[in-house]
Amino acid sequence: MEGNKCYSQAITVFHGRIPPEPGILVGYGALIEKLELPVPVPLQLAIISEKHRQYSVDGWLVLTPRHQPEESLYDQLVFALKYEGCNLLFFKKLFEKLDPADIQNVVQKEPFGQYSRKIWFLYEWLMQELIPIPDLKEGNYEVLLDEKLQFASSVNVNSRRHRIRNNLPGTVGFCPLIHKTDSLNSYIAKNLAEKAQVDIAGFHKDILIRTSAFLMLKDSRASFTIEGENPSQNRAIQWGKCIGEAGKRSLSKEEFLRLQQIIIGNSRFLTMGYRKEGGFVGEFDRISGEPIPEHISARWQDLDVLMTGLADTAKMMESIRYNPVLAAASIAFGFVFIHPLVDGNGRLHRYLIHHLLTAMRFAPQGMVFPVSAAILERMDDYRKVLESYSYPLLPLIKWKTTAGNNVEVLNETIDYYRYFDATEQTEFLFGCIEETITSVIPQEAQYLQNYDEMKIWLDNRFQMPDHLVALLLRFLDQNQGVLSKRARTKEFAILTDEEVNDIEAKYKILFTE
Repeated sequence: MEGNKCYSQAITVFHGRIPPEPGILVGYGALIEKLELPVPVPLQLAIISEKHRQYSVDGWLVLTPRHQPEESLYDQLVFALKYEGCNLLFFKKLFEKLDPADIQNVVQKEPFGQYSRKIWFLYEWLMQELIPIPDLKEGNYEVLLDEKLQFASSVNVNSRRHRIRNNLPGTVGFCPLIHKTDSLNSYIAKNLAEKAQVDIAGFHKDILIRTSAFLMLKDSRASFTIEGENPSQNRAIQWGKCIGEAGKRSLSKEEFLRLQQIIIGNSRFLTMGYRKEGGFVGEFDRISGEPIPEHISARWQDLDVLMTGLADTAKMMESIRYNPVLAAASIAFGFVFIHPLVDGNGRLHRYLIHHLLTAMRFAPQGMVFPVSAAILERMDDYRKVLESYSYPLLPLIKWKTTAGNNVEVLNETIDYYRYFDATEQTEFLFGCIEETITSVIPQEAQYLQNYDEMKIWLDNRFQMPDHLVALLLRFLDQNQGVLSKRARTKEFAILTDEEVNDIEAKYKILFTE
């Protein structure tokens, strides 16, 4: 199969990306290019430098000449697994392209080597078919994922046939992988779940209950705003209550459809349930009306398989106690990439973050992390992490315009939605959660505590009814602690100048100092 094929290539630019120095492209990047595999270029590419120095920078892994792999498929695969981690989508497309006999030859090049066994295991796991090789009878077990490079399951399942410990954090139906980065390692070292517990420990239970209620409504409104909607107060409250119940029900097709009904409300103009046609996110040409996709959703024919895989992997991640934020990113972003519904995908995607964080006991009991509110503050970054997945796939998906100006996908795309790299999405989500824990929740709880103290002071001084207290504080909040001339001559005309000055001074002490 290989002949004299040369996989490595000298580059100074590759797919629009400029390496930190000229070098020889090796590993996944070289194989994808040479074999013309329909796979997005990985976030990190590997090159061999002539300068005998090893470093990693801006999506490039630079290694020395002694790391140069031989010009064989096997040696390039060994290099990729050893230095770049496991790329499930790459291996699936590679196995689909090669004859099983070629794979057998690759595996038997070093039949007892750990990388041969890993490739052998991956073939049979991904393709769900066996290579005619007898089971191994001896040898040490090797873990599949290198835990120095990627996050893995803490529960290993032994494959006696390959003498491999399967530590993939997912099922064959859905298994995103996340690379270990300095950013993610730093977030995990901060132990944000414990910090959340410590930060709220000083507040009275009543304050925390009211804080949670406010944050549920805030998150509900933000989730609608992200989608460009302005819901009624009733609808926002209803969805906020739904967010508050996240984590209590297992994920399933029926649960997804129940949540969709709550999100949509009036379904007169929509077909509810999983799509029965293509789907995309983007615009329509103003002249022809034809679609201009920014993201193409999974084929509707694949939805049952994908959503079953997603739900199974979510349950698995809960059972193996995978890091809750890693799980939330994998499942929630996987859902929105699949885009299984005609409408409601974005809000349900963000609901799934709440679901996993609560079900896996990351969020303090009874407390809601207003993730949508944090996302709303970072919309540019949010779009970038969505586009970082969608844009590289667009050239790989063949489609045509339907009579109704929708898209019909013409090639097999299911693997793009179940074996993706979720590293960037996880870094983004961790950033949102850290902001929520360190700023949003304690600030809101502190505000309510100050509000109560201000209310008691106003009641003792003026016997002011609750509705006027709320109105007065809203005016002061909106005007940097100063009561406007209009309010002083209308709603609060009964107050003297001296009393207004005292109120503003008390507000300043509690809310600004």
